[in-house]
Amino acid sequence: MGGLTRTGVADLRLHGGFAPNWLVKRMIKLAGAILDVFVDEFGAEKLLSRLSDPLWFQAFSCVLGYDWDSSGTTTVTCGVLKTAIDSEKHGLAVCGGKGKKSIETQRELEQLSHKVFDLSADDVSRLKYASKMTAKVDNAAIQDGYHLYHHTLFVTEDGKWAVVQQGMNPNVRMVRRYHWLSTKVKSFVNEPHTGIICARDHGDNVLDMTARISEGSRDTCTDLANEGVDRIMRAYSEIRSYRDSRATLEQWIAEENVVVAGPVTHYRLLPSRMNWNALKEVYHIHPQNYEELIGVRGIGPATVRGLALISELLYGEKPSWKDPVRFSFAFGGKDGVPYPVDRRAMDEATQILENTISKARLGEKERLDSIKRLREFVAPLVDISR
Repeated sequence: MGGLTRTGVADLRLHGGFAPNWLVKRMIKLAGAILDVFVDEFGAEKLLSRLSDPLWFQAFSCVLGYDWDSSGTTTVTCGVLKTAIDSEKHGLAVCGGKGKKSIETQRELEQLSHKVFDLSADDVSRLKYASKMTAKVDNAAIQDGYHLYHHTLFVTEDGKWAVVQQGMNPNVRMVRRYHWLSTKVKSFVNEPHTGIICARDHGDNVLDMTARISEGSRDTCTDLANEGVDRIMRAYSEIRSYRDSRATLEQWIAEENVVVAGPVTHYRLLPSRMNWNALKEVYHIHPQNYEELIGVRGIGPATVRGLALISELLYGEKPSWKDPVRFSFAFGGKDGVPYPVDRRAMDEATQILENTISKARLGEKERLDSIKRLREFVAPLVDISR
């Protein structure tokens, strides 16, 4: 199943509107008190690791009093953390946010290096690249129908980072959250996530160029792009000219007696257009690998999908069409699929959060209410495997 495991299921529904001001103020107060104790006990790097855990993040949001099944679980909680985190006290800073705030991440990183942390120019460049690539991967390399509208980058004073971002799918009224951690990323394009959480599994209808089994397709796409745009244009035109909206790649192959390196088993539509100017730029840049290829400005979802399909047709290198959300959790599924909950791991995460709340400088009622919300959230996940 690859290197990612499962943490549980969150029914993250797409909700509009805003969190009431009284609730946000309360959440900021609770978050600040909890963070004070957590960082004092475990350090900023441990907090970074926990924020990259989808279920811990979900439980933390519930502790703060937000709806567990709402798209605001991500956006409001990240906004609260951006206010509650004191860089000097916690050794952590937050950039980005929802909507227009997400595109401010690069500028905020510049300010961070000058005003908050003593980061080198190389550190800032590396962080900017991480921000850019995490968004690019989840928008283009993974094509699951969820379009990003939220991007938050958490940074420690020594330059380690975590990303929490969220995409929406208006057609199914759901959102999906993507988690990253710098110390776990060996490659931005080869199973880089610490977690992807969503209630909906779209089965075999998701192009996942980050899957391990997509490695051959990634290499072939890179080679094809380096051969020049003319070859890609010819293949693209020939395929589209022999297909109508109901024809399959298999039908086209049979009619034209085209020989491919392996059987084409999936029917996938070519995009209606590709960014030919970006592909011309790719040829001049001559990327050495797939990460460099998709990092080129203008290489978006349509061009990524077009290259993947053309590469499969010409060379038989198939990308993964399995939804990666099935492999993106850390504790096991609450329904026992693909395996029962890992109670030890779940208990450890819960215990840390409970202990932190207990030691936080809160009123007794606030403390008890927070722990109660946490236990109500985790109880179904823990008890189901008995």
